[in-house]
Amino acid sequence: METAFAALVGVFFAAAIYLLLSRSVIRMLLGLTLFGNAVNLLIFTAGRLTREVPPIVPNGMQVPAAPIANPLPQALILTAIVIGFAMFTFLLVLAYRAYQSLNADNTDTMRLTEPRGGPNPPLSY
Repeated sequence: METAFAALVGVFFAAAIYLLLSRSVIRMLLGLTLFGNAVNLLIFTAGRLTREVPPIVPNGMQVPAAPIANPLPQALILTAIVIGFAMFTFLLVLAYRAYQSLNADNTDTMRLTEPRGGPNPPLSY
């Protein structure tokens, strides 16, 4: 099962990098979200996929009676999901406002600081 998840992580990373290299802002945003999901799945796979009991110690015991699932990767992934969703919503609003202001989704047409036909930078100092 871990081999299948490792292959899925590789596919997610490859698709995320492909989308991030696009010139469309929406594709870049989806690539960033897919990249975050790939990292979450990588952390989950690194924490070992087991079907153990939940990480709860019963009353009156100092240690669990049987092997338990590792709670650290689960906590890290839960936190990363919340942060990733907040970042996605912020970047989605930012992309929408940029589209409203510039009337373009392509990053090549969004270059206001580098107008076409403007002066070239100095070649030497």
